[in-house]
Amino acid sequence: MGNNIEKRGPLTGIRILDLADERASFCSKLLADMGADVIKVEKPGGDPSRRLGPFLRNSENPERSLFFYYNNTNKRGITLDLEHRVGRDIFHRLIKSSDVAVETFPPGYLEKLGLGFGYLHRTNPTLILVSVTNFGQTGPRREYKACDLVASGFGGQMYVSGSPSTPPLKPFGEQSCYTASLFAAIGILLALRQRARSGKGEHIDISMQEAVAATLEHVLVSYFHDHVIPQRQGSRHWNSGFCILPCKNGHMLVSIFQQWETLVEWLAKEGKAEDLTDEKWKDEEYRLNNVDHVVDVLRRWTSTHTTAELFKLGQLMRFPWAPVHSPRDVVNSPQLKDRGFFIDVDHPEASTAIRYPGPPYKQICSLEKRLTRAPSIGEHNIQVYREEIGLSEEELKGLVSMKVI
Repeated sequence: MGNNIEKRGPLTGIRILDLADERASFCSKLLADMGADVIKVEKPGGDPSRRLGPFLRNSENPERSLFFYYNNTNKRGITLDLEHRVGRDIFHRLIKSSDVAVETFPPGYLEKLGLGFGYLHRTNPTLILVSVTNFGQTGPRREYKACDLVASGFGGQMYVSGSPSTPPLKPFGEQSCYTASLFAAIGILLALRQRARSGKGEHIDISMQEAVAATLEHVLVSYFHDHVIPQRQGSRHWNSGFCILPCKNGHMLVSIFQQWETLVEWLAKEGKAEDLTDEKWKDEEYRLNNVDHVVDVLRRWTSTHTTAELFKLGQLMRFPWAPVHSPRDVVNSPQLKDRGFFIDVDHPEASTAIRYPGPPYKQICSLEKRLTRAPSIGEHNIQVYREEIGLSEEELKGLVSMKVI
């Protein structure tokens, strides 16, 4: 049986029931990586997020979703139908021995089933319930349907993404979901600390829209202070301090104004400074007001170099420059390889091993940097239901026939 290793870490001994879809499965993955015993609870037949691609060997199969694989490593998996009365009775028994439950159901769904926080709190006063929803548990949009794209739009992130000449653009990937998951994980860690003092659990309400809006940093600060909405900057940093420029073999992130005289001297030695050696360009305000010309001169210069050349010389002069790496470059990074960041995980059922990003932190405590594959549908039903809550073999057969598990 997979995923049956003894885990050690800061959250060893904490049990988490994961009833979340793609909006918060990354949250419980982070906690599983820290040693928590995370049990993925899916409807019989599997969670809908198993139908999200890409798929292993392009096989559109709920047991081949690479998206699901990544977000559910280090978890165990069971099936359970909460809409069935017997399923709710079993969930009641699971809640008694759990520390945290993470869910992404529409607001009010659990209450309709008689499983709202009030009931769960009476069943287990120390339980921490985390609800990650599109717009939160309250407010006029609490019942609106949404996804990562909608949250990015409503949260203000999309409006400031892109170039001045383009419509608003969505950042790559499921950034709204991952942002909400990160805030949810932080909330859980804080709630566990508070519970250690008070002995009581609590209900944490996470809104994807609010999670996105909370990361707009300078955009909202500028609006509150100056009542100005920053323009989309394309490849430039919000204050024009950095920009992405083409090279012979890729692109480079370069600082525009840092150590200006050193930068101009470098260009002049190569005969590429053009008019930037003129006295007027020493004035910082003049440079800022004419930044487009500075960028044009730099672009013509960087186009004559490789990224490796600019990075090496930039480091010698203490410039915070970096090549813009493709995913292939990241996977082959000697730095990440030396730190053992990527981890190969065996998938015996698929007769292969798949490489995953590992936890992005190093700790002194004995945290095993080891991943186990995501569970198959209902893989740990016997282990959890029979060995841990004591159901008999006949009861398990009955649950299967009633499609409760």
